[in-house]
Amino acid sequence: MKKLAVLFSLGIFFAVAAGCGMNTEGDSPSREVTDEVNFDIEDYKKIIPANNELGFNLLPEVEADHNGNTFISPASLFMALSMIYNGADDVTKEEIAKTLNTEGISIKALNKANASLMAALKKETEDTQLHIANAIWLNEDFHFQKDFAQHTKDYFHAETEEIDISDDKSPVKINDWVSETTNGKIEEIVDAPLNSDLIAILINAIYFKGDWKNEFDKNETEDQPFHLEDGTTKDVALMKLTEDLAYLDNGEFQAISLPYGKGDMSMKVFLPKEDSSLNDFKETLTKQNWEVWNSEFRTQKGTILLPKFQIEYEASLNETLQHLGMKSAFDKDADFSQMIQEDDPMWISQIKQKTFIDVNEEGTEASASTSVEMETTSASIDEPFHMEVNRPFFIAIVDEETEAIMFIGVINNP
Repeated sequence: MKKLAVLFSLGIFFAVAAGCGMNTEGDSPSREVTDEVNFDIEDYKKIIPANNELGFNLLPEVEADHNGNTFISPASLFMALSMIYNGADDVTKEEIAKTLNTEGISIKALNKANASLMAALKKETEDTQLHIANAIWLNEDFHFQKDFAQHTKDYFHAETEEIDISDDKSPVKINDWVSETTNGKIEEIVDAPLNSDLIAILINAIYFKGDWKNEFDKNETEDQPFHLEDGTTKDVALMKLTEDLAYLDNGEFQAISLPYGKGDMSMKVFLPKEDSSLNDFKETLTKQNWEVWNSEFRTQKGTILLPKFQIEYEASLNETLQHLGMKSAFDKDADFSQMIQEDDPMWISQIKQKTFIDVNEEGTEASASTSVEMETTSASIDEPFHMEVNRPFFIAIVDEETEAIMFIGVINNP
């Protein structure tokens, strides 16, 4: 009997892991994904504003956890939806493009931009490692459309393996791949037994580990009061660093950029002034303001006190994405006719994202998993700055070369 559902599980993981990705060595004007597909090394610039805007649009929409914290990966969701976009048509396709902020960009251009971004993000240094891997497990009773299979392989470097969804070993095989790719940080992405309506599972994994360029001295870390949103306080471990750092104070907030390794990636921390709030800051968080703020950072001597924290976060993105305009994809009349050869109806039943972040004196470790289930001018400051992050704050982990925001979050309770 034909299935009435598709389960796509697409995950991006930032963790300590042995990732795999495309070879990006050399400085040639183009980077080759396969023997047939080429893209320009700067194609990623076409989607960076869209990727970042997706994050800013998502942040105020998703629910905070029980501690009031939110931590999401725009890059994870953007790449997941870009792959699904290859299988969509008609209204469903238009709505996904609207949600991705990529209206007017062709599928080919979008794919080449994603391939370019994955290549640009692949890093291998002593202090910073970043890799991307994709895999697709396909129900052996179904067959992908030729173009969908070719595009996910060529541009997203995804290899497809057929599985028997009734076999108890299939979910084990999938979860083993996830665990191995993330060095055990995320142990499973699917539950056993697999959904009887499952057609395919697609997983995207990104490996990241970054050591601070300027490491915090553990001897300087002390427990200090952190002022929570409800007016109470709690003791948290505040790390301390005095260094020349990229800093911004525009009267509404203080912000600092903490580089990893040689500065190819960074964590940007924004701290609203005491007479303001994190909610006020979020209302000003737009693509345009983000670009202005980043142009206003200036290197300056000062001291940053930043909490050590570890957060696990999980959220369903169904309602959020529907509110952002992606409605028909969740309906039984969704058009994913460009994905599989069979005529079975297909729609998205759930999009979920799980994330993890650990910030300490040595650096940052973070992970995110996105699953998609488918059914059948600041004035200069001469004085050394002092920035004590002892109240709710905003963070973003950014790739400085591409300007892509990999993670963003609001931390109310570290």
